[in-house]
Amino acid sequence: MTGPHPSRVRAVRLGPRSIVALALVSAIGVAAFTWPLLAPAHSGVAAHAADAPWLFAALLPLLLAVVVATIADTGLDAKAIAMIGVLAAAGAALRPLGAGTAGIEPMFFLMVLSGRVLGPGFGFVLGAVTMFASALLTGGVGPWMPYQMLAMGWVALGAGLLPGAGRLRGRREVALLAGYGALASVAYGTAMNLQGWTLMQGMSSGISYVPGDPVGANLTRFVAYCLATSLGWDLPRAVVTVVLTFTLGGPILRALRRATRRAAFEAPVAFEAPVVFERT
Repeated sequence: MTGPHPSRVRAVRLGPRSIVALALVSAIGVAAFTWPLLAPAHSGVAAHAADAPWLFAALLPLLLAVVVATIADTGLDAKAIAMIGVLAAAGAALRPLGAGTAGIEPMFFLMVLSGRVLGPGFGFVLGAVTMFASALLTGGVGPWMPYQMLAMGWVALGAGLLPGAGRLRGRREVALLAGYGALASVAYGTAMNLQGWTLMQGMSSGISYVPGDPVGANLTRFVAYCLATSLGWDLPRAVVTVVLTFTLGGPILRALRRATRRAAFEAPVAFEAPVVFERT
């Protein structure tokens, strides 16, 4: 019997429990990001619009911890933990290089490439851990951090779900990852805008969140808010991700795949029978 194809080896295998936990926390995460646009006018959430982001910020770390623990319980061995540590340290070190400068965040391309090679389960854990480590490194700890962890986990998870993992190689794969990285960079910024938008109520009637207003009216304000405050950050982040992916994507993909093969994450463990020496 032949072993798994090297290009399809996954450092973290998602079992049924892991998939259920990941789906549940993702559903709650979507609610945490999008509630301003979905909450009915007379709902309790809309009535406590100033408190809702803080409640979700307290809830999300617990949910993320449950997901990581579930994934670890079903398929996170010592080699996978070591690789997560190395890549998370690299990603955390890359983030300060552009943090605070027009949205330039070189860590995005590394998260996308790692998720592509090592799979969605590994990608989600890596994205969340990397954002946590980088927040500690840069002093960016705050109520926004759990949202950042979840959003970055989604970015790397999505890269692991892209098609052609076993057969697509070369420039076509790099182009696919560059396009995904650009979209993910803008989507990440848009999601984080939703998280912070509700905290700026009353800033301006044209762009701030108005609890209880119709979805269309608030959506119009949100688009105006994104254009006025974050487009200058999201587009440079996307451009940097595309440039780094085209420039360094090929060598890094090969290095990650080579490291994955050498780590032999899916190699079965075999125990040899002890040798018994007989006295003559």
